[in-house]
Parts: sequence; C-alpha cells; structure tokens
Amino acid sequence: MHLASPFHAKARKWVKGRANWRKELEVKLSGKRDKLIWIHSASLGEFEQGRTLIEAIKKTSPEIKILVSFFSPSGYEVRKNFHGADYVCYLPMDNQTNAVDFIETVQPSLVVFIKYELWFHYLNTLNKRNIPTMLISAIILPSQAYFGILGGFFQSMLKMFTHIFVQDEPSKHLLSSIGIENNVSISGDTRFDRVAEITRELFSNHAIEHFCGNEKVLIAGSTWREDEAALRHVQSCIPELKLIIAPHEIHTAHLASIQSIFKDAVLLSEYNHDEAAKVLIIDSIGMLSKIYRYATIAYVGGGFNKSGIHNILEAAAYGKFVCWGPNYQRSAEAKRMLEMGCGFSFHQKEVLADKIADLFENNAELEAKNRCAKEFVSSNQGATSRIMVFLQDSNII
Repeated sequence: MHLASPFHAKARKWVKGRANWRKELEVKLSGKRDKLIWIHSASLGEFEQGRTLIEAIKKTSPEIKILVSFFSPSGYEVRKNFHGADYVCYLPMDNQTNAVDFIETVQPSLVVFIKYELWFHYLNTLNKRNIPTMLISAIILPSQAYFGILGGFFQSMLKMFTHIFVQDEPSKHLLSSIGIENNVSISGDTRFDRVAEITRELFSNHAIEHFCGNEKVLIAGSTWREDEAALRHVQSCIPELKLIIAPHEIHTAHLASIQSIFKDAVLLSEYNHDEAAKVLIIDSIGMLSKIYRYATIAYVGGGFNKSGIHNILEAAAYGKFVCWGPNYQRSAEAKRMLEMGCGFSFHQKEVLADKIADLFENNAELEAKNRCAKEFVSSNQGATSRIMVFLQDSNII
C-alpha cells in the first residue's frame, strides 16, 4: 500500500490517514475514560451493517462511548463525521506492536467486527486480554479461506471470538463442522434492519422528482461499464424510458464515459429542468439508498464483476423489483429473491430489455413483484434486536 500511494488516490488516503494515529487517538481519547465499545468495519458497506447496532446501543445506554474504525478510505471518508459515534478513525496496519498499542489506548470493554473482517494480531491481543469480541452478520461459505489450503490459520482467528452471530443456518452448520458451535447464534443480517430504517427517513430531491415526472423510471445503482452497456441497450429498446444512473465510482473519467454512451444524459449537478433529458447521472456520493424510492424498476450493478453484485436490499426495501447481472452466487438475498420472483438475473442484454418492457406493460404483475420484494425485506428484520438481547442478557452492556 505504501508503494502504491504515490500513484493512487485511495492508497494515498490509506497511508496518510494512519500516519500519526497514536498521537491523534490519544488526543481524541484524552480525559476521563468512560466505558467504550469499539466497532470495526472494513468499508462503508460493512459500516451500514453495523450502524443499527451502534444506534441501538446509544439509545439503550447513551453513556457508553462508541469508537468506529475503518480499514478502507471509502468508509472513513464518508463516515468520519458520523454523529452516532464518539470517535472515528482508521484501523492501523495489523501487526503486534500496533495491535497492542491501539488496544491499550482504546481500552474497549467490547469489540465488534462486522461480517468478514478478521485481523490476526488484533484478535490475538483481544483474546489474550479476555476482552469480549464479537463477529456480527457473518456469512460462512464453503468457498471461503476458512476451508482452503490455509484454513487452519483462518479458523484459528474465528475461534478467538467470544461470540459469532451468523446470518443463516448453513453458516452455523459450516462453523459446527470445524468445531465452532457453542458460541454461535443465528441472528439474521442487520442489513435488513438498516435498509428498512433508510426508507423511513425523510428525503426529497426536487431535481430528481422533476426529471421523473409521471414517467416509468429505471434507477440503476452502483453501475460499472458492463452494466452501462446493458442499460444502453435497454434504453434503445424502450425509447420512452427515463433512466437514472448512480455509478459505483464517481470520477471524471467514468462520468465522461457514461455521457459518451448516453448522448441525452445530464449530470444531476447540472440538471436545469431539461425536458429533453432522458438519462440523469447521479454525480454525488451518499444518495443512492434514498433515491430508489423514485424507481419503477431497479437495477443493481456489479453482476459482471468478479466480486459480484452490490447491495440489492436497498432497492428491495422500497418494494422495487430488482434486476442484476450474472454474478450473484455469493449473495444469499439474491438467490432468495430469484426464488420468490421479485428479482431477475440476466446474461444477455436483450433478455434484460425484454423483461423490463414486459413488466412496464403489465402493471398488475409488476405491482405483485414489488409487494413481494417489500415483504421479503420486512420478514427478515430483527437481527439488531436479537444481538441487543444477547448483550443485555450477558451483562455486556
């Protein structure tokens, strides 16, 4: 990361953000030491999974301090001023010296890691000091490193957790197969709680509302170039379609690429009630989860990438039928939505265009699928409250 920093903006932020971490953390935590819970997220997506737990702890025990740490700049830069936490920082590089110094400075009474994030020296230090450490919203898959050639090493880290909250029964079964079973609970996925919470937040955007009017609107979130090529075909097949694109990466080159593909596109920051505009490009961060409410149908990108699709629950929470590309196998919610009929995966762009056109012509079918999506999210809420019950019953908070 240090070698890459002169050439890559994210790498520079990663290095700069950790440059004087000891001094900065000591200043932040100076004064009278209250009970503190440390919650670590890899990036923004994992933070959103932990956010409902942070808010629940603060609501129940406002005197408890919360420290949120991030590994990635994409999480830290967006949430460094998060009002629900008392302290926000980068997690220093995982080595023994950093782990000991960080934990001695923070002195947490509880540590929460979210979903995938495992760091050996931090976990080992916490374990040796008998500090309660939890992994929440964990999803365990046979393809993960726990079951690979270095499986023993990664399994040893899992065994350092005081308690593990998994999303589903298959995850619990896989942990049991490697001897981890007495400290495992099925809580569900806290993302369902978070996306439902977002739908209840007040939000309006006059520019987007004017653009949508009373037309049928396809909102495509977290898109990459392959997604945008498929969307261009959809637009050519359905000329009356209004299309809103929120690209995964908002930088000048990517925005210019989208504008070169969609000749009738305009940036949200430059939109001036242009009646001719058929494509609106969201060129600001943090809006996507709120604007799905304006969609007739939603599309979520990433399905043509190795890492797979992005967050489809944000759209489903508003009761929107969701489409995505072929790589969704790591997403349990995508598999379930396909089974229920409120989601759609495609390989060929022609198939996507046909599906959207058919649903635009059949309002009754689309409304039924939308209700199905909303019910799917509603029926899977409650993970946060299950974790809170455990914390309170165990006298951890």
